[in-house]
Amino acid sequence: MTQDAFALPIDAVMPQVIAALRSRARVVLQAPPGAGKTTRVPLAMLDAGVTPGKIVMLEPRRLAARAAAERMAQTLGEPVGQTVGFRVRGASQVGNSTRIEVVTEGILTRMVQDRPDLPGIGAVIFDEFHERSLNADLGLALCLDVAGALRDDLLLVAMSATLDAAPVAAIMGAPVVTSQGRSFEVAEHWLPKPRPKAQRFEQGLADLVLTALAGAQGSVLAFLPGEGEIRRTEAALRPHLPDDVTLHPLFGAMEFKAQQAAIAPARTGRKVVLATSIAETSLTIEGIRVVVDGGLSRRAEFDPGSGMSRLITTRVTRAEATQRAGRAGRVAPGACYKLWTRGEDGALSAYPPAEIEAGDLTGFALELANWGAGADELAFVTPPHEGRLAEARGVLRMLGALDAQGRITEHGRTLSALPLHPRLGHMVAHGGRGAPLLAAILSERDVLRGAPADLALRVAACTDPQAFQRAHGGEPHRPTLARIRQDAKRLAAGTAGTGPDDTGVLAALAYPDRVGLRRAGDAPRYVLAGGKGAVMPQGDPMAGDRLLVATDLDGDPREARIRQAARISEADLRATFADQIAWHDVCLWSRREGRVLARRQKRFGALVLEDRIWTDAPPQAVAQAMLEGVRQLGLLPSPSAARLMRRAGLMHAAHPEFPDFSEDALMDSLEAWLLPHLAGVRSAADWKRFDMTEALRARLDWTQMQALDREAPAHFVTPLGRKIPIDYDGTQPQVSLRLQEVFGVTEHPTVAGTPVQMTLLSPAQRPVQVTDDLPGFWASSYADVRRDMRGRYPRHPWPEDPTQADPTLRAKPRK
Repeated sequence: MTQDAFALPIDAVMPQVIAALRSRARVVLQAPPGAGKTTRVPLAMLDAGVTPGKIVMLEPRRLAARAAAERMAQTLGEPVGQTVGFRVRGASQVGNSTRIEVVTEGILTRMVQDRPDLPGIGAVIFDEFHERSLNADLGLALCLDVAGALRDDLLLVAMSATLDAAPVAAIMGAPVVTSQGRSFEVAEHWLPKPRPKAQRFEQGLADLVLTALAGAQGSVLAFLPGEGEIRRTEAALRPHLPDDVTLHPLFGAMEFKAQQAAIAPARTGRKVVLATSIAETSLTIEGIRVVVDGGLSRRAEFDPGSGMSRLITTRVTRAEATQRAGRAGRVAPGACYKLWTRGEDGALSAYPPAEIEAGDLTGFALELANWGAGADELAFVTPPHEGRLAEARGVLRMLGALDAQGRITEHGRTLSALPLHPRLGHMVAHGGRGAPLLAAILSERDVLRGAPADLALRVAACTDPQAFQRAHGGEPHRPTLARIRQDAKRLAAGTAGTGPDDTGVLAALAYPDRVGLRRAGDAPRYVLAGGKGAVMPQGDPMAGDRLLVATDLDGDPREARIRQAARISEADLRATFADQIAWHDVCLWSRREGRVLARRQKRFGALVLEDRIWTDAPPQAVAQAMLEGVRQLGLLPSPSAARLMRRAGLMHAAHPEFPDFSEDALMDSLEAWLLPHLAGVRSAADWKRFDMTEALRARLDWTQMQALDREAPAHFVTPLGRKIPIDYDGTQPQVSLRLQEVFGVTEHPTVAGTPVQMTLLSPAQRPVQVTDDLPGFWASSYADVRRDMRGRYPRHPWPEDPTQADPTLRAKPRK
């Protein structure tokens, strides 16, 4: 076998890799950028004859897969498709003599699901495993299951440039082989001070590219988060480039020929490549000796609050920054210029989150069901979050892909075989001839950037671009259009296409939970069938539509903004989901109207298509709804109810086993004590008039009520037998009464162990003493009060020893 003329760092450790495969059948290979792992390892395994079967290598991206296959074929002096071939979505070059096949990750999952014993395959290599894509994690877990149950001869290799190898090695039961660093040194340059906040990212990056061109030799690879930033940086940079420097964008949505031009050597002079993270992987870009890192990365994040995935832009991690810098040291000493300071470098996270932690798990959940195993039965480096996995299964049940017990259905197996998200697969399986085109449109980036939200415009643009331009004046994005039409043709070849063709109906098949009904009011706000809220941009032509299907939202958890949608008529909605539209009797509390509404509603999910008054709503249902009103309004106790609550509170403090009448405790147990007493109460006004005293008393049994009346009575009974209400409003119970009425009382009265605060009054009903120690008052201050009061009220008794006197309210008769 012909190898490259020059040695690479990976060559030194290949004997260890081969030995590990012969002895353990598994190995984890750590090899920094530039080591040569992607093109050297498969060829070395083939040359060593470690397996008679085919060697399959997984690459996370289509461009990298094709480039790796071409590089290895070139090493062997053969065209692609002989010893080395590739298979990616929409393209393949393999033949009967192919021994090494480079594939994208989803293809391996399909291979394992279709034939679990993987006939003819002897080894599976997971390249760039550090990217921790969902398909890579699932593919490794499935292969480990296959190796353990069916194929103990299956060789497994996990390769990565920046990977915490220990967890992967532990899952695989494999040794770790570590290669030397990159071939050449890379000098790192940071900003001397933080970039001004007012400076746009694109301008800052363009300036740094110009600095790199002036300060270092060779071509430049600059990393940006997405196509939009690439285009804006290109516009800012182009007028200032020297004549001998060519400029190339590089991102996943480009035509393959344009991607090839970006990675090919510069014909003359130098080149600058503005790339997304597509260039972080095993892709080799000829002539690169300088890297400019913008320090930003874009990744998909699933929002459990909205049930939607969204792309977010975040700071790179240290692992990603290391990977990017390594691109500069592949062929000669290089340099890396970073758009952040050295101080900011220390704040970077170590590794990016695995997609299994942040991505949409719907397709993953379908693959698990198709495999017939739970996530806990397979070996995952990072187990999926149970709550989000349950939500994904909920979507699959909604689509009919899983039954009520979570088992895969025949329809689910059909969806699993389609190279689409399960939502779009469901649409293609049930839709007409237009479904494959719409599925391809929804799988790609927007073909009409900046156009109104109407999905029908995209369909028209992809169906007949020339007619669309004549009618609307806009031009679809050509590379995206080409991919959409290619994918649609491929999808149409395997589908019957006998269902509906209306764009809105097809969109609703894929997104039944995103059918939206316009709310009342002037603003174009919608409630979605799944219960979430969404809003259409005010000036959009669809802003007045009553019904639509939101096919692209920004993922805002409070109220998502609709970026793309399809119109659907109510007649089509009723016909498509006839089995899911039904009448519901609803009693609910309206916060806006402050009353219980009893309605009969025809509903599709959370959408109310018809609404009538429910005239004979059962009192129990009305009362149950009123409880929500009570939770909003609060208890609002009457004076007698408030007094009872305070009396019970003293009892509970003294005797914890006594029922808790605090407001928090009562609110927590409304159904138990209040519900039976709410007959006739159905509005805020009714509730304000309602006296809950009897409902509160009903919480207590006879024994408890007797104890309450005994220990925390409503009245204080004076020695003369008069009942005086006890005031429970303060921090301690209080009574007010004439001083003469407590003559002879030698023990201070208490309530539930708490002294009653007594306000003793003069014959004119004016306070003369406040005390919570009556015996102490008799023994001390009474003498002063007697001396003062005798002169004022001579007709009333003022004995020297009040403890021996009889209580009285009478005055001496006039002489």
